[in-house]
Amino acid sequence: MPFSLYIHIPYCASKCPYCDFNSYAAASWPEEEYVRALIAELDRRADEPPFLGERLKTIFFGGGTPSLFKATSIGAVIERANQRFGLERDCEITLEANPGTVDYEKLAELRASGVNRISFGAQSFNDTTLRFLGRIHRADETREAARMAHRAGFERLNLDLIFAVPGQRLEDVMADIGEAAALEPDHISAYNLTFEEGTAFFAEMRRGRITPLASDEQAAMYAAVREELPRRGYAMYEISNYARPGREARHNLTYWRAETYLGIGAGAHSFARDNSGGGGRRWWNERGPARYIARAIESGCAEAGSETVERALAMGEFVFLNLRLREGFALDAFRARFGQSFDEVFGARAARLFEGAMLELANGRVRLTERGVDLADSIFAEFI
Repeated sequence: MPFSLYIHIPYCASKCPYCDFNSYAAASWPEEEYVRALIAELDRRADEPPFLGERLKTIFFGGGTPSLFKATSIGAVIERANQRFGLERDCEITLEANPGTVDYEKLAELRASGVNRISFGAQSFNDTTLRFLGRIHRADETREAARMAHRAGFERLNLDLIFAVPGQRLEDVMADIGEAAALEPDHISAYNLTFEEGTAFFAEMRRGRITPLASDEQAAMYAAVREELPRRGYAMYEISNYARPGREARHNLTYWRAETYLGIGAGAHSFARDNSGGGGRRWWNERGPARYIARAIESGCAEAGSETVERALAMGEFVFLNLRLREGFALDAFRARFGQSFDEVFGARAARLFEGAMLELANGRVRLTERGVDLADSIFAEFI
């Protein structure tokens, strides 16, 4: 079965205070060495099950800020992936980019290297909000970057937005949506700002220097996002993601459908389904870039840990990940994967959610109701 490839590039020009990803602010980075390490890891995994002989359906360069790397470096990794695995004819190849790190020439080179989908971390079109979020770009740079991406031949363009930022008002969120839609992306991601432990924002919140918006304000903003983006032609297909028809992020669908993916790079995670029993194996790489580079170049393997995903855990993960999707999951798909019905495994707890109008059954599929979307985190916890 074709699988998805995630490639983590951990370097940033500066670390955003809300970010809890495995990323590191740096004035310079060992680009050539890091690419050597990525290729060494690709080569190792291509010779081992479960990836031996399988093809790639999506590739995603995430970070960090992958757009800091040269287009030739990105192209070298894509070419090696094609040589070792082979790309499906319609392989989706996404690269995350900071709008302040690209120009037309770079975007054209990235397109020529094989990248066919670009994802800009716009976050907001209000410069005051961008400064608060610690972003290195300004709103005009996002506007220009999106226009340049279209001219460079990118038919697939995503813009990330963040809402519920302290000091933000509902009209600011609506203005951001209007600005984003005007740039004609085919996909928009809209995330509620969260204060994750270990981030600078979390520390500032604990010290009382930042106060999150009240929960009712955040809920009102989320409701407005869910209404306004579909009104502008972007259907909500996942809790935080909206797309033109047929333009969903296929790479991320791999995660939400609990399918097999390979992650390479510092701190990258991987998951391989066990097609016979319904469980699988999960593993992750060394987080530190220097340690990752050394181990990957030496042996092609920088694995730092792993776990067996037992069948019971896999069933719970399948349910809550698929419930992130507005289409939910098919009861037949659950039975085909695990050899038991959804009702046999989760009948009692699911019954409470159906009775509480948080889940619904339609055309053989289980999905969240509108009320369920508002209470999604607590519903997911029922299946973990």
